[in-house]
Amino acid sequence: MSFFSVRLPWIRSQGAKPAADVSATPPLNSLWLVTLTLMGFGLIIMTSASMDLGSSLANDPLYFFKRQLFFIGLGLIIMMIVLTISMRVWYRISHILLILSAILLIAVLIPGLGTVVNGSARWIDLGFYRLQPSEMTKLFMIFYMAAYLSRRRDEVHNNWAGFFKPMGILGLLVVLLYLEPDHGAIVILMATTFTMLFLAGARLHRFVLIMIVSFAGVASLAIMKPHVISRLTSFLNPWADEYVYGEGYQLTQALIAFGRGEWVGVGLGNSLQKLYFLPEAHTDFILSIVAEETGLIGVVIVLILFAFLIGKAMGVARSAQQLGAYFEAYVAYGIAMVFATQTFINFGVNTGLLPTKGLTLPFLSYGGNSLLICCLMMGVLLRAQYEVKTGQLMRNDIVEETP
Repeated sequence: MSFFSVRLPWIRSQGAKPAADVSATPPLNSLWLVTLTLMGFGLIIMTSASMDLGSSLANDPLYFFKRQLFFIGLGLIIMMIVLTISMRVWYRISHILLILSAILLIAVLIPGLGTVVNGSARWIDLGFYRLQPSEMTKLFMIFYMAAYLSRRRDEVHNNWAGFFKPMGILGLLVVLLYLEPDHGAIVILMATTFTMLFLAGARLHRFVLIMIVSFAGVASLAIMKPHVISRLTSFLNPWADEYVYGEGYQLTQALIAFGRGEWVGVGLGNSLQKLYFLPEAHTDFILSIVAEETGLIGVVIVLILFAFLIGKAMGVARSAQQLGAYFEAYVAYGIAMVFATQTFINFGVNTGLLPTKGLTLPFLSYGGNSLLICCLMMGVLLRAQYEVKTGQLMRNDIVEETP
């Protein structure tokens, strides 16, 4: 299928309407609009938060702006390419993509291949780009789970075997992520997988039992690392003397940013916390800069945009499910859950509702890996929406019995 042969949902074919209607403006796709809005606003805030850091690291205040702008352009190209790829293709190669992600997760643990930053081996240095396999694992696990559930819905619903098979794969990926370590990716992967199983009709008692066992295992792994326990306790009272200049430092500086912003903020570019007070201000704690420079109003607007995006993704999933296109439905559910979980955790960390954890805010935080995967997910979601609207669906009665 060529790029030009695909009729995208927001592009109206001139031959589809009489000549009198050719000049009519086609409706703008709301998923496109919210994605571009988040990326545009994120670019502005990220630039404001990173100018001083760029000056000190590269003698260029716009260093991070230029790099993020490049990744935005590349991300938009990826979205357009993905829009031409049928959902059937993702279904057929879902198991291959999952195997690839597992191989890459193993590769980052091999000395000489994996790059260690701040004690975590999460990247593979390609010279021109640092690849982070944990980011792509989120999407590739969604593809695999969606393909599995579209074939084995009855098995997942009726017996333990169908339920345990994806749990084994999830367990392997969790172990690999723990060895990096990347606890944020573990939480997102588990939450997404459990949600997809629940929506596929897994019986509640099996679902609850597996959740209890899984989270007990994660808690046990966390207890083995003292700094994880320290983070879990410091966020309860970050202002305490033993935490305020240690584990609680980032949170206290983030809360100061929220306090300075009040209702309408101090204005774009006027943040003080970005001046080396708040670590990772342009990545994990970008929301705190949003709060300081645009106030509570800006934070609420960002939250509304994410809520709209997640709601639209759920709407696409429900429409596909009603039409019997279970693969498209579960993919859309999974993408919605990734965005929801990552946004919830980032908001919780920045406001002190959750323990401090390095996790980017989709589309707003600086970082090529996160942004490109988010664009890839949006491209897949837009393609699923297009197939639902045009009826080009891979209905369950024609799903291939792939292992």
